[in-house]
Amino acid sequence: MKKLVIIVISLMAFVSCKNETKQEEVPTKVETSKIDVVSVSGRQLMVNDEFYLIKGICYHPVPKGDSTQRDFGTLTQDLKLMVEAGINTIRVYSPIEEEHVLDEINKAGLKVIIGFGYNQGGKNDIVSGSFVDYINRFKNHNAILMWELGNEYNYHPEWFDGDIKNWYTAMNDAASLIHKNDPSHPVTTAHGDLPKEPARSMSPNIDVWGMNVYRSVRPETIFKEWKEVSDKPMYLSETGSDSYMQIATDKYEQGVNEQAQADATAIILKSTFKGQDICSGVTLFQFTDGWWKAGNNNVQDTGGTAPNSTGVPFDGSPNEEYWGIVDIDRNKKKVFDVVKEIYTSENKNN
Repeated sequence: MKKLVIIVISLMAFVSCKNETKQEEVPTKVETSKIDVVSVSGRQLMVNDEFYLIKGICYHPVPKGDSTQRDFGTLTQDLKLMVEAGINTIRVYSPIEEEHVLDEINKAGLKVIIGFGYNQGGKNDIVSGSFVDYINRFKNHNAILMWELGNEYNYHPEWFDGDIKNWYTAMNDAASLIHKNDPSHPVTTAHGDLPKEPARSMSPNIDVWGMNVYRSVRPETIFKEWKEVSDKPMYLSETGSDSYMQIATDKYEQGVNEQAQADATAIILKSTFKGQDICSGVTLFQFTDGWWKAGNNNVQDTGGTAPNSTGVPFDGSPNEEYWGIVDIDRNKKKVFDVVKEIYTSENKNN
């Protein structure tokens, strides 16, 4: 019996010693890297308590061909071009679900404005509430700059039972949910031009107002109008020009005209950055030509509206497939050098 007790005690001591050894070998948990804190202060967008000027681009890469689906197969090449151009922010119209894409964007030193749609069949959308799942998944990712709700929905009351106030209520409620789940990133929206009183009064939870502004080469005229009605930050979520002239003018020939696009963009960006006391920057529309926008996805179609019917520079006609600062094969257009010159100059000034 004594021998048995001794054996048991010895065995217990051995097991205890092995357990202690295992515990010592378990590495301590590595702390999660500190993420940048994005906030607002007065009219300014802040990152880690320093003013952040958005020098951005709208990004929806769809390759030529039959598909209309976004494809990040050229991401590495695209990011290299963006960095060269001085771009610090990417605006996307729907969530990026591939974590490695966000990782690569962050590694390149850029941030992302993630857009959510209202009704996307229950996938990361507002109506189902599934967008909150996405936010909780990625709210600690350092690539995130802001969460964005909707894109020009104020032009589409038919999507909300004919009453756009239904959208403003849904948008405000969604912004409230985001604040509860993620206090480290502001909520924005991409409103078509200047938000009118119902939009502003019904959406107090919007922290930063994005505005898609097409007023020929004078989008900065909205800054004074905004200052008179709101003390919140704003940025130009879309502006710019295409590289196809629907009609000839005294200065520009009809047809493909990269010089017209370059000239318009230079005027737009220079005037935008003069308004930094009101405007926190711009996400220029857009990075690459979108062959999927207006017809046969295998060719670059013209598809502009009647001349002088919109605020698109010089001809008033938006040709949706000609808006890139690079073409579909990533060849730089004349406007690329304009963006590079102005954005890199602002990099030095901020």
